[in-house]
Amino acid sequence: MIGESGAVRSGRIDFGRVNRAALSNANAIVRGLLPEGRLEGHEWVARNPLRPDRRLGSFKVNVSTGRWADFATGDGGGDLVSLAAFVAGLPQREAAIRLAESMGVSPWA
Repeated sequence: MIGESGAVRSGRIDFGRVNRAALSNANAIVRGLLPEGRLEGHEWVARNPLRPDRRLGSFKVNVSTGRWADFATGDGGGDLVSLAAFVAGLPQREAAIRLAESMGVSPWA
């Protein structure tokens, strides 16, 4: 796979490293992915950007653990890479690479 910079994107992704880095920057990550939300305790409450959500409430991301869910649709995941993949409509691998690059972290194992 070739990235925007022209670099070949092959090799194993260190999802653990990417997720740990994302979790340590969780507030900024969720604000970037879901800008129309707000922090309520340890949860970022937002609208699901993939459906016509009128009000905040059913889509939540725990900024302490990275777990997220849309309680109206049943969509959910266990980390911020899966959230980035869901929001951008990307495979997990590509979402991990993009997320790592946005944080200045190497995604490679």
